[in-house]
Amino acid sequence: MTTNGDDAKSARRGVTSIEEAQAWLSERGIEDIECMTPDQAGVARGKLMPADKFFTGPVMSMPSSIFTQTITGEYPEEDESFKHDPNDGDIQLKPDFSTLAVVPWASDPTAQIIHDAYTRDGRPVDIAPRQLLRRILNLYDRQGWKPVVAPEMEFYLVRPNTDPDYPLEPPVGRSGRSESGRQSYSIQAVNEFDDLFDDIYDYSEAQGLEIDTLIHEEGAAQMEINLRHGDPLQLCDQVFLFKRTIREAALRHDMYATFMAKPMSREPGSAMHIHQSLLDLETGKNIFSDNDGNPTPEFFQFIAGQQRYLPSVMCMLAPYVNSYRRLARHTAAPINVHWGYDNRTVGLRVPNSSPQARRVENRVPSSDANPYLAVAASLACGYLGIQEGLDPESPVDGSARELPFGLPRGLLEAVALFEETEELAEIFGTRFVSTYRAIKQQEFETFMKVISSWEREYLLLSV
Repeated sequence: MTTNGDDAKSARRGVTSIEEAQAWLSERGIEDIECMTPDQAGVARGKLMPADKFFTGPVMSMPSSIFTQTITGEYPEEDESFKHDPNDGDIQLKPDFSTLAVVPWASDPTAQIIHDAYTRDGRPVDIAPRQLLRRILNLYDRQGWKPVVAPEMEFYLVRPNTDPDYPLEPPVGRSGRSESGRQSYSIQAVNEFDDLFDDIYDYSEAQGLEIDTLIHEEGAAQMEINLRHGDPLQLCDQVFLFKRTIREAALRHDMYATFMAKPMSREPGSAMHIHQSLLDLETGKNIFSDNDGNPTPEFFQFIAGQQRYLPSVMCMLAPYVNSYRRLARHTAAPINVHWGYDNRTVGLRVPNSSPQARRVENRVPSSDANPYLAVAASLACGYLGIQEGLDPESPVDGSARELPFGLPRGLLEAVALFEETEELAEIFGTRFVSTYRAIKQQEFETFMKVISSWEREYLLLSV
């Protein structure tokens, strides 16, 4: 018979207390700990420290500006609604011991742990992505509901490329050749990278990350990993760690793994589909189905909320200029928020399932999205639909790819919709809305300083 402490020592991932963490680290001979928190882009920010200092030192602190940084490392300008902390004072980072795991690719015995951000007086930092997701989950909790999600992540493998002006290319597989055509669901095309995927599986198992399936997607050397359904915060932690894991494994095999939404102009974009359902906290039953197995009003209201509000949170689901290149007509990416049963041409698909597994698949987010923000935004839209008692449009039977665009076509349009939707400011908090809006506007201004190859090709000698 084992004790809780023994269980903690044998666990691959997560403990419940600082005492269990000490035993877990000691058993594995851990020397260093990566203490990290996801920023607005989903980038891991934090500190590396010796394991003994982790337990004996003061509470870890970092500048509050880590949550106002753009993807290029700049900071947005202040305006009427967005203000920087004039002192750039410290915030405190507290470890979530349930996320403790090894870093399997590290050269020395190393662990990692995700932290939550708090102010010095103990309040959650309201613009931190992990806290924003908790804020939305608390809204559901007050209704007696528990959201369940299952993310699907698409990504490309590409040859190493150190020149940003040079187009990306598929990597060379074990046959010595690169893919030259589309290989959807091809087992042979996956086998080209068997050694890489063996490492990904080994790294994932060492961290306690659960892969459901791995498939080859539509693009050349484009892959998809599906995760098992579960608690939204835990699944977002897994996506956050999976991205690091896949990149590290790819580097070991002399290639890059990229989660850019549209890394190659002639290949399909990469998505992060989110399957969503709601359970009754008391009974554990799916509230999208009644006792007879039929869809409930809440099911249709959830869909209607996503139809109404997803365009307004688009800058959280498609956060960069590049993200909108993915949303093209006649591709696998949706261009609207219509819904349908087992219909992959719409933004909101209801897969074939049993009543207990009835769910809504949000196909709009791109793979470059911060998982915490994307899931928070998607669940917030469904929540608003239920609270407001909205009715969805009729389901689409047939292709929706010829129907009009129903999503913003660019980042600035998306940011404008985000900022002007009062319901979102109420549910996310005005400080998060103004901060995130300012970051996205600054990133767009930075992008506008870059002259593209298209401009040089078609304007240089023609205008």
